[in-house]
Amino acid sequence: MSGTDPITFRPREQASGGGGASSSRTRDGAVQSSFDRHELNAILSLYGRKVAQGEWRDYAIDFLRDRAVFSVFRRASEMPVYRIEKSEKLARKQGAYSVVSATGLILKRGHDLSRVLAVLEDRLQVVAR
Repeated sequence: MSGTDPITFRPREQASGGGGASSSRTRDGAVQSSFDRHELNAILSLYGRKVAQGEWRDYAIDFLRDRAVFSVFRRASEMPVYRIEKSEKLARKQGAYSVVSATGLILKRGHDLSRVLAVLEDRLQVVAR
């Protein structure tokens, strides 16, 4: 593509199916997964609470060919502590959402993002006197 070629804008294709699926098609016709506004709102709400507690410091969002990944870091120079993944091809089977630890262990997988994110929430514990 040279500097004189015109830029062609094409409208985004709507994802087939319902339920707020957010994806787009790449040039070769493959479906590329992404987070929609409500999903990002839930993830960033959790992220904001963890930053305020001093547990998390940085994040990265990757839109890969087969999944969307929200990675959480303790420090920017480290490997991600957790990855929140959305995979369209697992949506009808095990659930589109999963939380993966730094070691690759899947902590929770499911169809409902809020229930999957609950694994990262702090739980109150009863303290005996």
